[in-house]
Amino acid sequence: MLSTAEEDPEGGGTERRVSNGGDETTHDVRWTPWLIPMVVIANVVVFIWVMYVNDCPHKSDRCLAKFLGRFSFESFKKNPLLGPSSSTLEKMGALAWGKIVHKRQGWRLLTCMWLHAGVIHLLTNMFCVAFIGFRLEQQFGFVQVGTIYLVSGFCGSILSCLFLQNAISVGASSALFGLLGAMLSELLINWTTYDNKGVALIMLLVLVGVNLGLGTLSPVDNFAHIGGFLGGFLLGFLLLIHPQFEWEENRLSFMPGSIVKPKYNTCQFVLCIAASIVFVVGFVTGLVMLFRGDNLNRYCKWCHKLSYSVKSQRS
Repeated sequence: MLSTAEEDPEGGGTERRVSNGGDETTHDVRWTPWLIPMVVIANVVVFIWVMYVNDCPHKSDRCLAKFLGRFSFESFKKNPLLGPSSSTLEKMGALAWGKIVHKRQGWRLLTCMWLHAGVIHLLTNMFCVAFIGFRLEQQFGFVQVGTIYLVSGFCGSILSCLFLQNAISVGASSALFGLLGAMLSELLINWTTYDNKGVALIMLLVLVGVNLGLGTLSPVDNFAHIGGFLGGFLLGFLLLIHPQFEWEENRLSFMPGSIVKPKYNTCQFVLCIAASIVFVVGFVTGLVMLFRGDNLNRYCKWCHKLSYSVKSQRS
């Protein structure tokens, strides 16, 4: 039995190859990404629709790019990101604590993920979603990645509302940070299957740290980033787990009387159980506190320093 790791020329990662006595070779499954491209297209379509509804020339004579007609942008003073007005974003489903709690518009916790404050905001987020999401979907498939994207985005919206109650927020960055969190937990729970794991861990931690640091600047909603990251980090332990490499070898070379290795090791089981408990408790507690109208700033006097707290749009 010979096992080797080879570069995957299309996915940019590594492909595990197992040879059984020179006669049989198997590869890790590589999925063809289609969900992440659809997510990117959907965000672009929604932005065009929002700009159509915004119809700047009908409401103001200080629009940018007037040759675009009703798709022209608000002035730099109103929106430096080249996009619609805040009132239009709120009308179309932006995250707004008052409307969620007092008017029971809980759907805003999801719709805000598909709205963007401007062209610059949209392009930045979609480039990052495509860059990270393609690799994850190629390796794990659309079900796992789609679940992480939506649920972590939802988690980011919950945490944002618990801290920023006088602001509106839009953007896919909470879901994007969920994918980053899932990449980190996937590395940790599948630690034994990676080469150069230390370098990969340091690079991921630096990337996350830099982005969270930038989240303290205007006009970024860093609580959405933190909530999305934590949600994706916990979900990654549950959805992105690989069987032990030794189990795969045993499965291919099984001989009567041979000792069968367990599919997952003890550490993987412990991490899955712990992540499940923390996720369920945190998710339910967050929802209860949100719809009860709680403000977490009352319990954490310094947490406001983690994010820009004036009227904000997710980065």
